[in-house]
Amino acid sequence: MATATTTATVIGATGLIGGHLAELLSKDDHFTKVRLITRRMPDYVPHGVEVIAIDFNDQDAFRAAVDGSDALFCAVGTTRKKVKGDMVAYRHVDRDIPVNAAQHCLETGCRHYSLVSSVGASAKSSNFYLRFKGEAEEAVSGMGIPSVSVFRPSMLMGKRNEFRLAEEISKIFAPPLSFLFPSKYRPIKGHDVAQAMIAAAKREDQGFRVYHFNEMKALIKSGKA
Repeated sequence: MATATTTATVIGATGLIGGHLAELLSKDDHFTKVRLITRRMPDYVPHGVEVIAIDFNDQDAFRAAVDGSDALFCAVGTTRKKVKGDMVAYRHVDRDIPVNAAQHCLETGCRHYSLVSSVGASAKSSNFYLRFKGEAEEAVSGMGIPSVSVFRPSMLMGKRNEFRLAEEISKIFAPPLSFLFPSKYRPIKGHDVAQAMIAAAKREDQGFRVYHFNEMKALIKSGKA
């Protein structure tokens, strides 16, 4: 049952998973207040949801925006195309913002931190995308936040605000063949990842936990029980 101050905060609400998080949280009675931290106003904001626009380089503003959160959901991410090949900018979005968010979560007493990562994430990966995700996971794991949930989806299914050719091609061929993939590499809907994140936040299992496809599906099922 929700308390008078159960506040959920989402970073990355303009993306696929973040958009679903905002919508689902706005309709979830467990959370009495929902906030979005963003650098620009989303095209759509669910009724009753507060939007806080900040410069993510301004750590004082970032910390103030996080302050008061009980559950913090970080679903930020970018692509090489978006940052025009700038690896510093890429690392800032996929590594620095999630790590700074976690640090502010810890400092302000937030009880649960949820992070969208990727299957195959590793700080030792030769792939820069997986390396940045892995570096973020590694940094967050040692901070001492009471409850941390990391979600490692493979290919994400769902409608994005941007066109990604490789992803669109995969959407056609991957689902019919998904039974051939090891479970953690199976495609998953962005909506399902958001559902799993919310279920984990409600549970507040202590420690650092990582969820792949099967574990996310189990969380969704437990959340509906």
